[in-house]
Amino acid sequence: MCGIVGYLGPRQAVPVLIKGLQRLEYRGYDSAGIAVVDTVGRLHVFKRKGRVADLKQMLANQKIDAHIGIGHTRWATHGEPNDVNAHPHVSQSGRLAIVHNGIIENYDVIKAFLTKKGYSFVSDTDTEVVVQLIEYFMESKGMDTYDAVLYALKEIVGAYAIVVLDRENPDMLIAARQSSPLVIGLGEGEYIVASDATPILEYTRKVIYMDDGEIAIIDINEGVELRNIDNKRVSAEVQELEWELEAIEKGGYPHFMLKEIYEQPRSLLDSMRGRVNVAENMVRLGGIMPYLDRILSAPRISLLGCGTSWHAALVGKYLFEDLARIPAYVDYASEFRYRNPVILPDDVFIAISQSGETADTLAAVQLAKEEGALVLGICNVVGSSLARMTDAGVYTHAGPEIGVASTKAFTAQLLVLTLMALLFGKEKGTIPEEKFAKILTELEELPDKVQMILDKADPIVQEIAQQFQNASNFLYLGRGYNYPVALEGALKLKEISYIHAEGYPAAEMKHGPIALIDENMPVLIIATNQSAYEKIVNNAMEVKSRNGRIISVVNEGDKQLKQLSEYVIEIPETEEVLSPILTVIPLQLLAYHIAVLRGCDVDKPRNLAKSVTVE
Repeated sequence: MCGIVGYLGPRQAVPVLIKGLQRLEYRGYDSAGIAVVDTVGRLHVFKRKGRVADLKQMLANQKIDAHIGIGHTRWATHGEPNDVNAHPHVSQSGRLAIVHNGIIENYDVIKAFLTKKGYSFVSDTDTEVVVQLIEYFMESKGMDTYDAVLYALKEIVGAYAIVVLDRENPDMLIAARQSSPLVIGLGEGEYIVASDATPILEYTRKVIYMDDGEIAIIDINEGVELRNIDNKRVSAEVQELEWELEAIEKGGYPHFMLKEIYEQPRSLLDSMRGRVNVAENMVRLGGIMPYLDRILSAPRISLLGCGTSWHAALVGKYLFEDLARIPAYVDYASEFRYRNPVILPDDVFIAISQSGETADTLAAVQLAKEEGALVLGICNVVGSSLARMTDAGVYTHAGPEIGVASTKAFTAQLLVLTLMALLFGKEKGTIPEEKFAKILTELEELPDKVQMILDKADPIVQEIAQQFQNASNFLYLGRGYNYPVALEGALKLKEISYIHAEGYPAAEMKHGPIALIDENMPVLIIATNQSAYEKIVNNAMEVKSRNGRIISVVNEGDKQLKQLSEYVIEIPETEEVLSPILTVIPLQLLAYHIAVLRGCDVDKPRNLAKSVTVE
């Protein structure tokens, strides 16, 4: 949640900060602001409720010569979205400015203490408490900026990523993180600090990913020095960014979401690259190979995720039990540590997160590791917190996903889970060689089949969207491997079009949802399962007899569902274990086109942000 950017170097800071905030706006977009120190030592703060574009318009006629500054785009936690609560926040004397992601859990205690000391507050945020506390240590203890930040952080309980700007030290930024990401870009005589790499790519590929409990002193003359909360120096590992700048641009598409839907043939290919060898009938996942024996001897595998990643985990359960015959369990990461879970030392956990920064998932990982379990990660962002916390894992290599509603990250997660299940099953001898080879061949054909769906189904989906754009409710039904896809399709529609939608196992329709079905209820039925096709046809008949309006996703050449359905979306046939990767594509398109027709902001749906770094 929220996006931070800071700049120190020879360029004009204001345009760098604004462009950086535009790159980060998918992380939060209810208000935005910047603070800069000009070349004569004056601190300027500009902030505005609304989008970064509103802030940019506010700055249009400002001529400020500044080479250092910080910026923030907000997703509100404390205090309603308005100009006052927008970041940056300034200390009482006007010397310090701060931007902050996360939640300070003991802010009320600190605020009461500072109020007694004569400090006043103008906002409703927990962030203002932090900058006032830093100034308190500077004024009452005679500390310099760094020491005051250090002592303030020792008093804080909660999650944070902060960057502090000091008017009296215009050659230095101080950054710190705890459970919220920060990346420092190392350019030629310049530095960019940000919540993720997207604002950095334009200027440099060399980055330092900060770890929890680290504080960075970023000095234009001295470079970057990292210390921990105990004030001991720590070494900084410089890494190279892999993404191209073009990957975070829209590339001619009207929205990032549509671009990312259409990137799925490429992202699936990239996720398979070097891991699938059809000629040798082999799957290899280098990151987890050293732990393979322990995984295969585990009594169970538990999968953790939130939102779309939880839906991927549900598919993973089917895959591991079907192909590898390993008992598998799925938990919402946000609920896991609050139910006093039983964790055994031989357990294996797989945590799934697109960003690798999902706070609830990281907390669940920490608990599992503390109990001695082996924890693997599946994520999309190299150098993310999840990648560093887990014992091993697999990157999805889907490329940057900017749209808040996840699309290509989901199919890449499904692909990686499939590869893991195939690897485990082959090693255990639970998959016949012929079936293994057939699935590998089908895997290789998936990118082309996704492209066929995009080419052929999109016009039909647009027609369906026209018909149902004003629906109040939607019901999505699936069975087996495609039950989680029904959940994901409903989630996509809810997220970006604000239409209420529910996903259900098709057989469970009779246990409640059937009461809702009438001539006004669109029901989307995923009916590609070879193993339960007749059962799904029966479910469709039950909907039809109650005048429900059926949209069906079927294999090419289907006849029975076509007769029952008002609209049919045909997709290429594949192995049932791979079908979720194909069946979800038209559901993503449907959510997108309905949202566009309803005038919704597809890439920035209300109340949502891309990377949920608060619990």
